[in-house]
Amino acid sequence: MLVNPLELFAAAKKGGYAIGAFNTSDLNITKAIIEAAEEMRSPVIIETSEGEIDFLSPEISASQVKSLARKAKVPVVLHLDHGKKFETVVAAIKNGYTSVHLDGSSNNFDLNVTLTKNTVVYAHKKNVSVEGEIGHIVGGSKKHNNKIEISPDTLTDPEEAKKFVQETGVDVLAVAIGNIHGMYSNPPSLDFERLGKIVKNLDCYFSLHGGSGIPKNQVQRAIKMGISKVNINTELRLAFKDGILHEFDVHPEEVIPYKYLPAGTEAVKKVVIGKIKLFGSVGKI
Repeated sequence: MLVNPLELFAAAKKGGYAIGAFNTSDLNITKAIIEAAEEMRSPVIIETSEGEIDFLSPEISASQVKSLARKAKVPVVLHLDHGKKFETVVAAIKNGYTSVHLDGSSNNFDLNVTLTKNTVVYAHKKNVSVEGEIGHIVGGSKKHNNKIEISPDTLTDPEEAKKFVQETGVDVLAVAIGNIHGMYSNPPSLDFERLGKIVKNLDCYFSLHGGSGIPKNQVQRAIKMGISKVNINTELRLAFKDGILHEFDVHPEEVIPYKYLPAGTEAVKKVVIGKIKLFGSVGKI
């Protein structure tokens, strides 16, 4: 079933676990995510970034997930990840997304507030939840061989976060606390003191992006401190690629997609199952 995530986040916050948000740009990856969630009896968030939604189109990405979600035995959320423009948000909602992320973090504070508040007003009328972002999560969703340096001025300021949530009315806040998009040679070191200041006295849910590269113990600690949603993308991309490449190593003569693509699907499924266990959402339907 396709659902708005707010009741799921409420249960996650109360139960001390988080819900995995997994990116997709392919039907086989989408199938793997839902199959893993069904096996683990876990709610799940399937999301597409602006790049992924441009590749698939809002219509196709939504219809794929809605078709599979109707048959799913677990709650499924369809989420727009890092939508930069209000028009992108509107297109996603019109095509059936149940949750959207308006990422205005590259703008100044006032413009970010305006864009996010407009999104909240529009989305809430459609029973769609809204994620906003204050601070800026750096990096790119792929594997990098170099190190990355994070400038302190890109991190979420607790006082700005409080003002941002109060002025916009967002349901979910994406925080920048040392987390990065993608996987680099230097793993992230999350600023838990900053996270504690952010979550204190704020009446919303919290999202941790860049989950692929964060050490397991840090992810679990962040969840205990109030993170209810963890995003995973890069690890799925790597698993899908490696699974298919391994299949070609074993069967180099194979040319039939429906015979080699399942190897990628199974590889993604294993990653999703592992993350669901890490986040503590097994059996939480």
